Amino acid sequence: MDDRFYIKQAIKRAKKAALLGEVPVGAVIVKDGVIISSGYNLREKKNNALLHAEIIAIDRACKRLGVWRLEDCTLYVTLEPCPMCAGAIINSRIKRVVFGGYDQKAGVYGSVFNISDFAFNHRYEVTGGVLKDECAALLSDFFAQLRINKRGF
Repeated sequence: MDDRFYIKQAIKRAKKAALLGEVPVGAVIVKDGVIISSGYNLREKKNNALLHAEIIAIDRACKRLGVWRLEDCTLYVTLEPCPMCAGAIINSRIKRVVFGGYDQKAGVYGSVFNISDFAFNHRYEVTGGVLKDECAALLSDFFAQLRINKRGF
């Protein structure tokens, strides 16, 4: 299986978020070719700013593996991670990050700045733009529907 397969799995989680009225971002964490955890945005439903898809997936992976170091894991996420999620990625020692769409407002893997340029205690590989059009369409469709609902037509 390749990066596209796992991003498609993250897209499935993003669609679950959209059904709940959440910004459609989904994530999966893979170890040895197996999805060991997943998450999707739950900020609105749980009234908690920390509940980004990546944070939820990282928390679940740590609990499942019984460790806080996810050194042999890859995180797949539909949207370029924000600074908070990048901090969790660095601290959990994830080996690789693969994302779909770029986030021009908050993305820290090239859009706003590149956090990988800084000398943190952990270096990891980043691949962006995997199925970016499909991932971007999820977000634009979601926000277009919100605007329609707000106007009442």
